[in-house]
Amino acid sequence: MGLAGTSRDVDHPRGRAVDAADEGPARRHLDDAGVRRLQDNAQSTEIHWREAPTVDEAEVRAGIERAHALGLQVCLKPMVNCADGTWRAHINFFDVDVPGEPTWGEWFASYTEYLVHYARVAQQTGCELFCIGCEMVQSDRRESEWRALIAEVRAVYSGAITYNCDKYQEDRLTWWDAVDVISSSGYYPEGSWPAQLDRIEQVVTAHGKPFVFLEGGCPSREGSAACPNDWTHVGAPSQADQSTYYREAFAATASRPWVRGFTFWDWPARLYPEDTVATNTAYCVFGKPAEALIKEHYTTRT
Repeated sequence: MGLAGTSRDVDHPRGRAVDAADEGPARRHLDDAGVRRLQDNAQSTEIHWREAPTVDEAEVRAGIERAHALGLQVCLKPMVNCADGTWRAHINFFDVDVPGEPTWGEWFASYTEYLVHYARVAQQTGCELFCIGCEMVQSDRRESEWRALIAEVRAVYSGAITYNCDKYQEDRLTWWDAVDVISSSGYYPEGSWPAQLDRIEQVVTAHGKPFVFLEGGCPSREGSAACPNDWTHVGAPSQADQSTYYREAFAATASRPWVRGFTFWDWPARLYPEDTVATNTAYCVFGKPAEALIKEHYTTRT
């Protein structure tokens, strides 16, 4: 099946998914419904998944129901971020427990409770795909904890499971056999796509599993095509840089049938006014040439 869409949060239920074309005439659409929860910082062991300011479960369910009503398939993707702004890839603890210090065991206990809760929601709402984590780089080495979490999720959810590893990590994970779909964040710089795809293809071939870029995208800023993952990069507005990323990603993957598609970051519900497109530097492609590139790519792939 082909997978594509725009990444969004379920508290923005009006986010629009981009159409995707499969290898044949059949078409599949995937709405990547991200549920973001917070922990205080990268060394906190408690995830505040029941508390404000995050959306409540009724809103999550409503977002899934709305997506299904629009004919979309849904990937429910619970995520954790740090309230102090630290990127979740840096959540980390000692490999060997030290008395009085936070531990991986404590963190995974809280994370598992959070994930299993939403796995039940995914089961009850008929989500087609469930993502157990996103770009949790420092935790990727904790294989036994991830396998235990997956077993807990499978006890309550019967659909397909994926893990969204970070860019450059596809060939570092040792537990791809435990999931159904391999996925990663395709924030690769201009000029590097062929080499990165060669590397990733070896992983996909070895495991014989479907692959999708469950995140990807590029800000519309000068220099961002060279560092599309860097949301802190400072540059003048440049729709050309953003378009370069999409052109290269689509061209490089066109001859790689094992790449089933993309979801792109991002398409918020509260869009900027269209008359400000020329000065907008965000990842969102609304009103920019990259939006037309995405539409052209998926409407001409037959």
